[in-house]
Amino acid sequence: MLLQPSNDDPNLTMPLSSSDFSTDTISPMNSNISALNCRDTLRLIFEKLSVTDLAHACCVCKAWNAVASGEEMVVGAFKAPWKLKDVVGRPTSRSFWRDNGIDKFAISHRISRGDSVASLAVKYSVQVMDIRRLNNMMSDHGIYSRDRLLIPISNRDILINCTCYVEMDTYAKREVAVLYLEGRPDCKPGPLLNKDNATSNEGKRRIIDSLRRSMQVDDGTAQYYLSISNGDPRAALTEFSSDLRWERQAGLT
Repeated sequence: MLLQPSNDDPNLTMPLSSSDFSTDTISPMNSNISALNCRDTLRLIFEKLSVTDLAHACCVCKAWNAVASGEEMVVGAFKAPWKLKDVVGRPTSRSFWRDNGIDKFAISHRISRGDSVASLAVKYSVQVMDIRRLNNMMSDHGIYSRDRLLIPISNRDILINCTCYVEMDTYAKREVAVLYLEGRPDCKPGPLLNKDNATSNEGKRRIIDSLRRSMQVDDGTAQYYLSISNGDPRAALTEFSSDLRWERQAGLT
C-alpha cells in the first residue's frame, strides 16, 4: 500500500486512493499519445525488436501492424542478430522470417571428387548426423548424385557482414538461408542421367523408384548408383551389392 503525509500531522501518513494517480496511461489505444501512432517513431522503436517481439507488436493494433509487418522491418529483424549484410530472395511464406535461429542457415558446399560426409564434417567442424539430417540422407552412398550438400553452421561469426540467399533445397525439402563461401551462387547444372536409357523425366523417375525399392535406399543413393553405371539399372544393382558386401566384410554394417 502506498502512503502520503497527512495535512494535519506531517508525522502521520494516509493511504493513497486510486483517484490520486494519473489516468493518462501510455497505450496505443489512447489517442492522446500521438507518439505511439507516429509511423516514424514506431519505426525507430521496432527496429530494436527481435523477430518474436516484432510479431507480438503486429498484434497490438492496426497502426502498429502497419509498421511492424513491413517487409523491410521484418527482414531487418531477421538479419540483425547475425549482423548479416543482406538476405537475397523471398521465401514462399512469410512465416520463414518468424524464426531466425542458427539452424535456419546453411553453407552450400559444391561436391567434388574425394568428398565424403565424414570428411566434410571434419572440414566444417560439424557432426556427420547433422549433415545427414539437414540433407535428408539415409546413408552416405548418394553424395555424388548431388551437386551440393548443405552444411550446418557451427560458428555464427561466419555470417557477419555476409549475404545469404533464400532457397528451397530439393533434397532438404525446406527453405534455407544459404551462405556461399565463394561469394554467390552459380547456375551450374547438376548431374544428369544417361539420355540413351532414360530420355524423359517420367522414365527417369520410374527407374529411380524401381532401384530405390530394390535396394531399400533413398532417392539420392539410387541416383548415385545409376549415374556411376551409365544409366544401366542392372549394373547399378551389381555395384550396390558389391559395396554392401564390402561394408559387411569390413564390419561397417
